[in-house]
Amino acid sequence: MNLIEYTQIGEARLYLQDNRTVIKTIPDNSVDLILTDPPYNIAKYSTGNIDLPNRTPLNNDIAEWDNVEVNPEEYVDDFKRILTEKGNIFVFTTYNCIGKWHAAFDHHFDTTQFMIWHKTNPTPNIYKKGFLNSCEMIICFWNKGHNWNFSDQKQMHNFIESPICMGTERLRNPKHPAQKPIKILKHIIQIASNENDLVFDPFMGVASTAIAALELKRKFCGCEINSQYYNAGIQRVKYFYIHHN
Repeated sequence: MNLIEYTQIGEARLYLQDNRTVIKTIPDNSVDLILTDPPYNIAKYSTGNIDLPNRTPLNNDIAEWDNVEVNPEEYVDDFKRILTEKGNIFVFTTYNCIGKWHAAFDHHFDTTQFMIWHKTNPTPNIYKKGFLNSCEMIICFWNKGHNWNFSDQKQMHNFIESPICMGTERLRNPKHPAQKPIKILKHIIQIASNENDLVFDPFMGVASTAIAALELKRKFCGCEINSQYYNAGIQRVKYFYIHHN
């Protein structure tokens, strides 16, 4: 079997590889939290760019990678295999995919729930022809005895609010259209894992989950197949360690 190459930076291991190949090499019962943001496959519903007065047209086509269909059924067995007994799974998703994740995973776990991330500054809908795209879903799976670190009832709400990724946190080159805010990722990691636990993100993007995990003193493993995103993630992790040592 060919060796799979990766970059190890401190407590983070990053693969430039298809996640289905990497997952096969991950030991049983070794991952404490799977936190990931797969493509939503919504580009196929696109009606093209939307012209906005006095603004750059809104790119409604997402990206080429969003056209690659993600089949949750392909991940069930390996997610179950690599997850520890106390492990949790959190998957960012949307209206057209949440049913697929539920159908594939629900009967394998004791509990299925979901969270809502409300974006306080969504893209405006100046023509007022429908709702703002201000919410994203996160589907969650776990078994009895799983890690759970709520400090109070307020923290237990399945509703989180924050702006979309912006300012200095938002990468410009390459720009990832679905980059998630560190605040949201840290909230999930904090309640669903413990220090020194291993967080796995099979759809790593620009390694935002890695930064959130490392900031909370977790270990990280992730996969990305886009070399631009991968290299940007490598630089972010290196920058983290330069400024935290």
